Amino acid sequence: MNEWGDGTRCVHAGLPEPVPGQPFLPGPVFAAPYHLDPWQGPAGGPNGYGRPDNPTRRLLEDAVGELEGGDCRVFASGQAAITGLLLTLLRPGDTVLLPSDGYYTVRAFATGTLEAMGVRVVFVPTAGPYPDLAGVRLVLVETPANPGLDVVDVAALADRAHAAGALLAVDNTTATPLGQRPLDLGADVVVASGTKALTGHSDLLLGYVASRSTELIEAVTGWRNTTGAIPGAFDAWLAHRSLATLDLRLGRQSANAEAVAALLAGRADVTGLRWPGRPEDPAYAVASAQMRRVPGVVSFDLGDADRVARFVDAARLVVAATSFGGLHTTADRRAQWGDDTPPGFVRLSCGVEDTADLVADMAAALDAAGAPA
Repeated sequence: MNEWGDGTRCVHAGLPEPVPGQPFLPGPVFAAPYHLDPWQGPAGGPNGYGRPDNPTRRLLEDAVGELEGGDCRVFASGQAAITGLLLTLLRPGDTVLLPSDGYYTVRAFATGTLEAMGVRVVFVPTAGPYPDLAGVRLVLVETPANPGLDVVDVAALADRAHAAGALLAVDNTTATPLGQRPLDLGADVVVASGTKALTGHSDLLLGYVASRSTELIEAVTGWRNTTGAIPGAFDAWLAHRSLATLDLRLGRQSANAEAVAALLAGRADVTGLRWPGRPEDPAYAVASAQMRRVPGVVSFDLGDADRVARFVDAARLVVAATSFGGLHTTADRRAQWGDDTPPGFVRLSCGVEDTADLVADMAAALDAAGAPA
């Protein structure tokens, strides 16, 4: 399957062998308990109880695992996946490096939970510089970082981590496995929110962990099954259904981001523009060498919160919403959630609208928003 293109891989990922009279993707299996063999018990079949066992969930895990290039376990949300990974791997006395510019709820979890259980937490900017990794148990990076979009050289950092005896985990939420495959670059484990671009329809919560290490996957599986952080069967089915259009969605979103970045770059009333696909972006050199495609997320600053509100209010195709990677273009003023970003900072997630329509709408909305205060 690896010799196929992205679109083909997405359409066929995780599908069972064709059976006459059956659907391409079997419908969700809703079950808490399953029938057991009265003689063999749970050894008589793959399904015993719905928390550890569900065929719909296993098909989705096969699909995401094919795209990431490793074994996969899905979780109820991206936060469930990343906290499950951290709590599986870290023990009192361990040191973990986390991105200081990454997802703020992961940072809050680190300071509120990991430090309280005796884990030493060190925050490092995604782009570095990284300290000496001697004695570090785990390095977690988010690349491109959310929301600032900095990028780190995964292969180089993997070499450094492994030389020091540390594991490298990569949050692949923003890029998706079509943007980059961290396991191919030397990472030990991938973690991501499938809520966003992976499934892309803004209608479910999902997370996953992927790795080529049997030991690590078994440990994560044990944690998930014990804590019960599983997605429901219908969410798993919706996610698998949505994977088929991932290549198409990302293609339009990335094209829209390129056009939007060009628009914003030409405006004196917009500052702090970041999109790693621009040759002028500080992350461009690493991103262009490491990533197969750049995601449809752009960040910039409109100066103040009121101007952001005026811009979104004037737009017809840009709506105020958090999260990213969906079909609709959304603007999220990150400071309103407690993220340590300037009050006018915007994370714009480009949807799949016609490029010309989106650019024209944003230009008119920026004009209508007036100058910063």
